[in-house]
Amino acid sequence: MKKTWIIIKREYLTRVRKKTFIISTLLFPLLYILLIFGMGYIAKESVQNLKVAIIDSSGYFTAEKLAFQNSIDKSSTLLLVKEEAQKVIADHQAEGYDGYIIIPAMNWQTGTDSLFFKANKSYGSSSTTLVESKLNRIWNEIKNDSLQIDGEKQKILAGSHLGLSSKNIKDERANVKIAEGIGYVSGLLIYFILLIYGSQVMMGVMEEKTNRIAEVLVSSVKPFQMMLGKILGIGLVALTQFFLWIAFVLIVYNIGKATGGTDGITGQVVGNMQNLFSSVDVPLILFCFGFYFLAGFFFYSSLYGAIGSAVNEDMREAQSLSFPITMLVILSIAMMSAAIANPTSPLAVWASIIPFSSPIVMMARIPFGVPNTVPWWQLGLSMALLILGFVFTVWFAGKIYRTGILMYGKKPTWKEMLRWAFRKN
Repeated sequence: MKKTWIIIKREYLTRVRKKTFIISTLLFPLLYILLIFGMGYIAKESVQNLKVAIIDSSGYFTAEKLAFQNSIDKSSTLLLVKEEAQKVIADHQAEGYDGYIIIPAMNWQTGTDSLFFKANKSYGSSSTTLVESKLNRIWNEIKNDSLQIDGEKQKILAGSHLGLSSKNIKDERANVKIAEGIGYVSGLLIYFILLIYGSQVMMGVMEEKTNRIAEVLVSSVKPFQMMLGKILGIGLVALTQFFLWIAFVLIVYNIGKATGGTDGITGQVVGNMQNLFSSVDVPLILFCFGFYFLAGFFFYSSLYGAIGSAVNEDMREAQSLSFPITMLVILSIAMMSAAIANPTSPLAVWASIIPFSSPIVMMARIPFGVPNTVPWWQLGLSMALLILGFVFTVWFAGKIYRTGILMYGKKPTWKEMLRWAFRKN
């Protein structure tokens, strides 16, 4: 155990002292915030304000109606053309338009689905959708006028609707939308951690093998101890980074709450976090996330480590052997989406229990409620099987490591690696 602890300490300190660790830890929250607000800003700025010529044969789209909509919505400009219609159709750009729409003669009771925005180049749906919305508002006004529905009745029709949402009668504070959001975020975080830090284990073993450091280590440390120490050390690095990010979130929340931020972005963030903390069991979710985060990492990183010990410095060879493992992680993401859509379905239940997919799928189900949606026996069985799976994969990887770490030049296959693992001492 002492030798294993030395390896853990070495792996941990070597990585947390690197500038890349410090920079990535500090930059990730900032980049995440910039990504959220930056994507919204870019999406807003990328929408093009189109100037569209309306060639109307129905008689419904008058210049007054178009002008009124243009005054209340600046996202696009619709202008009625009559005498200049042929000129616009011949060359709309020369007439100063981005495109034109021909509205055929039609009945106000039926409308039409055959309108086209015609232009000399293609426009994205984000721009044309705004034009479509403006046309539909005018069309609704036309129908209301034809039916002699006054302004008061229009308000009643516009504001009257039936809304349906799910409510857990055994857990009044449960919020399905927040649970879905937490499920996606938790599953995707574990997904990225498994791929990023799992590949770090593989790269670390490959580096030691290439530099012949492993030949010195295996002379004094058992392969199982070596593999376990490396996995635990790198796992603690990932856990340290995760706790620092959680601390960052809590600091932002407390600062916003203490300063009384109720307006603008700060108030919105604080309000969203208050809704989050009041609608889910935060301690249980954090505990389960830490468990599945570490156990899932240990489960997969031992397999990545086994591959690293079996290959040489050829990255293509490593990628080829690690492809089946990576596909298991990607498959878990696909099942996570199905589990969030229906967290009590047989697929969601079994995928959250089987070790290769439980770290991602179970974390997608837990926010919906324990024990009402996820019974305690399912959670306990999932954790127990994942621990057993981790112990087995470390043993499996250690057996491969013992043989593969001292082999050079030969390209192994999964069949050979399995033979190494189950060969008697």
